[in-house]
Amino acid sequence: MIRNDALDRLPVRHAVPELLAALDRRGAAVLSAPPGTGKTTLVPLALAGLIGEGPRRRVLVAEPRRMAVRAAARRMAWLLGEEAGGTVGFSVRGERRTGPSTRVEVVTTGILLQRLQRDPELAGVDVVLLDECHERHLDADTAMAFLVDVRATLRPELKLIAASATSDAAAWADLLTVLDGGGPAPVVRSSGEGHGCRIFFEAPPPGVRPAHGTWVDPALLRHVAATVRLALERHEGDVLCFLPGTGEIARTAGMLAGVDAEVLQLHGRAPAAVQDAVLRGTEPGGPRRVVLATSVAESSLTVPGVRIVVDSGLAREPRTDHARGLGSLATVTVSEATATQRAGRAGREAFGFVYRCWAEASDGGRPRFPSPEIKVADLADFALRAACWGDPTAEGLALLDAPPTGAITAARSVLGSIGAVDEAGRATDRGVRMSRLGLHPRLGRALLDGAPEVGVRRAAEVVALLSEEPPRDYGDDLAAAWRAARRGADGYGARWKAEARRLERSAAEVAGGASEASGASGASGASARPGAAGGSAGPAAGDDAVAGLVTALAFPERVARAREQGGYLMVSGSGARLGEGSGLRATPWLAVAVADRTARDATARVRLAAVVDEDMARRAAGHLRSTGEEVRWEDGDVVARSVDRLGAVELTVRPLGAKADPALLREALLDGLRREGSGLLRWSREAGELRARLAFLHREVGEPWPDVADEALVERADEWLEPELSRAARRADLGRIDAGEALRRLLPWASGEAGRLGELAPERIEVPSGSRIRVEYGGERPVLAVKLQEMFGLAETPRVAGVPVLVHLLSPAGRPAAVTADLASFWRDGYRSVRAELRGRYPKHPWPEDPSAAEATRFTSARLRREG
Repeated sequence: MIRNDALDRLPVRHAVPELLAALDRRGAAVLSAPPGTGKTTLVPLALAGLIGEGPRRRVLVAEPRRMAVRAAARRMAWLLGEEAGGTVGFSVRGERRTGPSTRVEVVTTGILLQRLQRDPELAGVDVVLLDECHERHLDADTAMAFLVDVRATLRPELKLIAASATSDAAAWADLLTVLDGGGPAPVVRSSGEGHGCRIFFEAPPPGVRPAHGTWVDPALLRHVAATVRLALERHEGDVLCFLPGTGEIARTAGMLAGVDAEVLQLHGRAPAAVQDAVLRGTEPGGPRRVVLATSVAESSLTVPGVRIVVDSGLAREPRTDHARGLGSLATVTVSEATATQRAGRAGREAFGFVYRCWAEASDGGRPRFPSPEIKVADLADFALRAACWGDPTAEGLALLDAPPTGAITAARSVLGSIGAVDEAGRATDRGVRMSRLGLHPRLGRALLDGAPEVGVRRAAEVVALLSEEPPRDYGDDLAAAWRAARRGADGYGARWKAEARRLERSAAEVAGGASEASGASGASGASARPGAAGGSAGPAAGDDAVAGLVTALAFPERVARAREQGGYLMVSGSGARLGEGSGLRATPWLAVAVADRTARDATARVRLAAVVDEDMARRAAGHLRSTGEEVRWEDGDVVARSVDRLGAVELTVRPLGAKADPALLREALLDGLRREGSGLLRWSREAGELRARLAFLHREVGEPWPDVADEALVERADEWLEPELSRAARRADLGRIDAGEALRRLLPWASGEAGRLGELAPERIEVPSGSRIRVEYGGERPVLAVKLQEMFGLAETPRVAGVPVLVHLLSPAGRPAAVTADLASFWRDGYRSVRAELRGRYPKHPWPEDPSAAEATRFTSARLRREG
């Protein structure tokens, strides 16, 4: 029996006629309905014609999370007076409840993508509703892009709805414009807002530090726990508290010990039975509940009995270091849209109360929407889907945000290395098989290539471990975690076993049904403590060898060798370290399954790894192996060696010495000159003076006088350092090159200008006394340092290349007395004070009153009289 009373209480029912009309008229629409209004449960029933008077249709509803899929399907079935699996069914990975009479099927966006790639026309489906678009999950964005393409090219009658409580409706409407070319798709808004709620801001105490990586200040968690206690005292009903991750949930649960309520933990890794129990609520008169939840409870879920929401203001988002192939989670401030979604959980069944654990003054600084996953995530899976769809560049897909160039390039590189795409980026047959496994391409590669080696079942079991990281209390040894999962009766163990069975079936289907019996024989065998996994893991190999091989096949860039100074170096070039007390510390080689590296860490922290040996590492990461000469400038000299390497890991090294390729040696020496400058050459005083003169002429005259700065000299090495440079092999050889002789090769001999060097920039200038004084060219202006008496009678300042020299006038003892670039002015205005100061100190030297008319001399007054 249909529960019309419950349906009538859902505010979105008033928007249904407009939505149906929009679909009939345009074939697509954007539904914007606040949380708690019934868009996830009532609208699909109306679209299918199960309530109201609309035509009968088959409706596919896509949700971002498995928990939401099951909850939405069961809620709709309850509204119809049925059990899920009849008129309303659902499909998630590893579980499907549908039947011949199913009219509404709720699926994850991942399942929807799988179906689209197997059957792009979605035969038998009339309407697709993509729910919670505002969360901007990559699978949802990709599914909508494919659906737009399907409707534009294959099935114009397929009707599409983008639905969300807080989405940027205008952007989605513009995206759907391509469906009929008649402008943006209509936006249908529901005016209802559930039962409403009141929002309180509870600012944390001073001194709480911002989150970074996956670290959250315990002081903030204490504040959240205190806010939960406060809310329980003030209001009736259950509490739904949002926290960023399972670790914070567990710690906050500990802080709530003794509270007068049942404390429950709700997250994606919680057993399905626990999730279902939370979503069923309690019997009347039962204890109050505090549900500590991650973002899985933000949308498409009604947690019965909840009247209070406590929001920590934090969430976890994926981050990817594409250069190193490392993924991590970042704790971020929730967006306005996410905060609105969370608040909506409080007013689903009655008027509610929301406690936000941040200052009201900071509320306006939040981003409007969450970061699109396509901007921050690993795009290998997306790139393979696009290639299988027939658009390797993804440029023809209707996406709200284009994939970042660097991320998509890295993704295509990964796909190429595992044979999933060809050189043009098109999906290979192997890539198509990988895409049908419902796994990340790396894990698909490990399953396809590992199954023939160790058996389908064992490969599937290890891949199942890699697809969902085991609980931290399983430890960091993957083989040991595998054995624990076999024994375990916890929620993770149950999910792992179901996923392993699914992967075994999928692998057999992809391989044409040819399953290796040998894989079953070793499925329950346990090996001794790992020490050295065999290089050729076969069906009879121990757990350690099998886990190592499969992991290395999935993550060849993360194969790592122990360093002498501790820690590990991964093939990707990243450093890695094991946790204190890890049983893997004595292992020479590892295949790292899970590692994360925050911006503050120099090395990655290994969370999960398996033992491998060098032979296995070479096999798994063979495409990254290279052998060749490496000649480079390092630590002040040339290093020349022959290296066999696996990515960044050096397997064997042999010194080359003089046997190195001369071209490589020459380039290394040039690199040394770039880094350390031309001072590596032998510069005599004369060579330095020549360089200074040439620098002066290049600055003041220009062509054809050469630029002799270090950078310019390195660029023109062919013209002045040969043949000596090509004969050199190390730093000492550079030091034997006469820089002055080499520099003369740059003089403009061909034009004849070289002969004017002494005229334009003379080494010495003859002064009135007859002395030939050296000119210094090292500064901004040429300098002539000469005794004052030797310049008597000279009115005009000497010039070189038309530039007045800077005359440093010296005392008879050679000490600076005055500096001038205008001798006439000095004789007229400055000489008198210098004469007054120095005449008493040097009485034996001439100090005429009129220096401009006096005779220049190098001698004392007495000698002048004797010679006169």
